[in-house]
Amino acid sequence: MTQPPATAPSGRDGASTAPSDDFVQLFTRHQRRLYLFILAQLGRSQDAEEALQETNVVMLAKHQQFVPGTNFFAWAAQIAHYEVLKSRQRKRRDRLRFQEEFLQATTEDVQAPLDDLDLRRAALRQCLAKLRDKDRQLIEKRYRPGAVGRMEAEHLGRPANSVYQSIGRIRRTLLECIRRQLAAQPQS
Repeated sequence: MTQPPATAPSGRDGASTAPSDDFVQLFTRHQRRLYLFILAQLGRSQDAEEALQETNVVMLAKHQQFVPGTNFFAWAAQIAHYEVLKSRQRKRRDRLRFQEEFLQATTEDVQAPLDDLDLRRAALRQCLAKLRDKDRQLIEKRYRPGAVGRMEAEHLGRPANSVYQSIGRIRRTLLECIRRQLAAQPQS
């Protein structure tokens, strides 16, 4: 099967032909991999999506330069590499804005887990209060600083395995209680 020359324009005003079905199939098949390739270099999904769109525009404009039977991803990755470089240049110009965004995002990333931790601690306190006295005392003894499960078992006059099983059961009860408490919290 003969291919028309890659540089031969066709159609009106020297416009190029539409991409072949094979090209479109390769183009579509490699989108996710290409996105991940770009994301690994840029780090932010929004930047990667923008760079992928720019890469796609260039790939479609240069589709006739792709040689069928060669490595499509290598060809696309080369184009993506140049688009990543362009994206980085744009970001350097916006460095101060990026630094402010980074600080804001970092603050939010740190604050969210702290808020979540506060909610979990409050739920744990409520759930501990709901335990039977015997179970609550066992948990408090086991998790006080320096406590060792074997020593607690000896102190209680019970086999260590029995104490560990009791602690496991109590922990599962606490976990389910905490999950219910958190699920009942109004979402902000």
